[in-house]
Amino acid sequence: MIVGLRGVIEDLQATFLELNVGGVIYGLGVSINTSAKLSEQRNSGAMVLVYCTQIIREDSHLLFGFADRIERLSFERLIKINGVGPKVALAILSTYTPQEFAEILQNKDIVALQRVPGIGAKGAGKIMVDLAGFFDGLIAQKDSPNIAHNETKEAVSALESLGFKSADIASVLKAMDTKNMQVAQIVKEALKLLGKNKIS
Repeated sequence: MIVGLRGVIEDLQATFLELNVGGVIYGLGVSINTSAKLSEQRNSGAMVLVYCTQIIREDSHLLFGFADRIERLSFERLIKINGVGPKVALAILSTYTPQEFAEILQNKDIVALQRVPGIGAKGAGKIMVDLAGFFDGLIAQKDSPNIAHNETKEAVSALESLGFKSADIASVLKAMDTKNMQVAQIVKEALKLLGKNKIS
């Protein structure tokens, strides 16, 4: 599984990136926001780091790139929602940054979500319900997302992969002090609390 690539930008378009990694050129779908960030780095001619999500299907292998972990985690959570594929997920992350998207969810602003191409009233409502609690804490990081927050989001993703619901995970994390904790520590402590809640 490819989770990240470091290389030189060969070509950069609004929603597509060609990245030269040691002579091998990878094609990645990107959001407009990521494209804008990479464009700034491209001018310096330096190597860039792109976080990746790989989707393997019978008829295709798809690769998507992100400028930061928060956007990648947002994308990976979005495509878990029934009816939201990579195209719609990228459209959301092209229209709004993860922080702006978090505010929309918190405010239950369905009208703002419907501004994203490919999302109607029904789809917007489903996204609101499915992502309830997932972005808790992200709004506070609007101006300066930090490593600790990234690790919390990675822990959330790990817990979801184990089958726990977003709302239950968010409730448990609110009761924890995750500052200075590594991903493994957050997951371990959260599992203890989630286990207690299940028993009770």
